[in-house]
Amino acid sequence: MAVTDVEHIVGRYASIDLAGERARIYFEEAGSGPVLLCLHTAGADSRQYRYLLNDPEITRAWRVVAFDLPFHGRSAPLGRWWESPYRLQAAPYERIVLAVSESLNLGRPVVMGCSMGGQIVLRLAAHHAARFAGAIGIESAAYVTGRVNEYLENPGLDRCELAAGYTLGLCAPQSPEIFRRENAWYYAQGAPGVYAGDLAFYGEPWNAQAELAQVDTNVCPVALLTGEYDYSCLPEATQQAGAMIPGARVVIMPEIGHFPMIEHYQRFREHLLPVLHGMRQHAAALAGAE
Repeated sequence: MAVTDVEHIVGRYASIDLAGERARIYFEEAGSGPVLLCLHTAGADSRQYRYLLNDPEITRAWRVVAFDLPFHGRSAPLGRWWESPYRLQAAPYERIVLAVSESLNLGRPVVMGCSMGGQIVLRLAAHHAARFAGAIGIESAAYVTGRVNEYLENPGLDRCELAAGYTLGLCAPQSPEIFRRENAWYYAQGAPGVYAGDLAFYGEPWNAQAELAQVDTNVCPVALLTGEYDYSCLPEATQQAGAMIPGARVVIMPEIGHFPMIEHYQRFREHLLPVLHGMRQHAAALAGAE
């Protein structure tokens, strides 16, 4: 009989209220303990976190939850979506993350997001610090520019191939090709207009400069981790954002690009584990105080 390896990841759907509208959200989880809530990048989905979800050292200490935003991966679109172009904006994005956390009874999770997920993490830390035990921004900056790509909505191009090729170029050359290609494969499967619609938020984002100084890292610790090969979110931009947040931890990761959790997970986890250790101590202290 052939040996079958069955992963411990459990995937389910939840019907969640979003400002009076029901959203069918797909999420995956593994492990137990304080919750680590993971947010995917623009145009992709939670499959980017499959290596973290399968990491026994992490899942012994954390309940890891990753979900697909509406319009992404296995989650459904919202409303009469065919009547207008999809465009993600900061306030609705923020409400989605908060609604998922509340509806799934995640308590006070540590929230971790990459790229546009890393942007909204900063907003959540600034506006809702008391609802999170920590915030980890991967490839985060106070603002980014130049990310809108008009070719992603050009009907004369194969937009699946374009998205895949574009994101391949955002990975570090040292990252194993099999993982860079895996991430590109997920991008090639995105629905029409979704990647471009996400960049409406990420490419013309909430400008955090005026608000990051308000983040209380005693209430919600903040760590920012950026790959040295990321030309979408430059390491210098992450360092500038970190300098605006009193007490924030900033890590620039050698030989990593824009998608650390999938393009080179083994290298990424070397930097993530110490951050999670500190966050878990804070989360445990909060739980003991409740």
